[in-house]
Amino acid sequence: MPLRAIVFDFDGVIANSEPLHFRGYRDVLAAEGIALSERDYYAHYLGFDDVGAFEAVGSRHGTVWSSGQIRDLAARKAVRLEELERDVSVLFPGAADAIRCAAAALPIAIASGARGDEIRRVLVREGLSACFTAIVAAEDTPVSKPAPDPYLRALALLAQAIGGLKASECVAIEDSHWGLESARSAGMRTVAVTNTYAADLLRADLIITSLEDMDLDLLARLCSE
Repeated sequence: MPLRAIVFDFDGVIANSEPLHFRGYRDVLAAEGIALSERDYYAHYLGFDDVGAFEAVGSRHGTVWSSGQIRDLAARKAVRLEELERDVSVLFPGAADAIRCAAAALPIAIASGARGDEIRRVLVREGLSACFTAIVAAEDTPVSKPAPDPYLRALALLAQAIGGLKASECVAIEDSHWGLESARSAGMRTVAVTNTYAADLLRADLIITSLEDMDLDLLARLCSE
């Protein structure tokens, strides 16, 4: 099978925003009397979208929040994240060049648990919006990673754009075991970037240290194996 498309996760792959997400969750939860450590965030909550993360935090701490309260927590966290991002570039070194190189060669998409406005805000600021054929955000699927829905949605949008596409013709680039599980369940080959984790990524088809190390010829070989 030829490589016909690449689907990128966003936080932890393109954007070095996980530390900012942690601070956003930490600050909002502190107002609720819950202390969130950085270790707990990366161990238990990183792979969720905002709603899923707050649900998991509540469950772990024995706190029952209504759906309306969780939506309010997520909204407050989104405001805090925008404050933290203001006037700074959150991209990993080399990420912009890697994205532009990939987009010049084949269609690319994003499948992320981040909110669409958060993703697009960064892409617009960095001049990368036009590179992506499709963007799938937290609000675009009924469930988020580790379910396959985000990658299946990205696959469907890419297929509409380029006239048919199989999952086996796509490579997903992820930074967490939740994301890798999602992409594998959708039928895609997987590349893990060790920006966030290392030991948890061993089931990926290929492991790289950053997008600067992304080799399109090597990705193409993954699809031909």
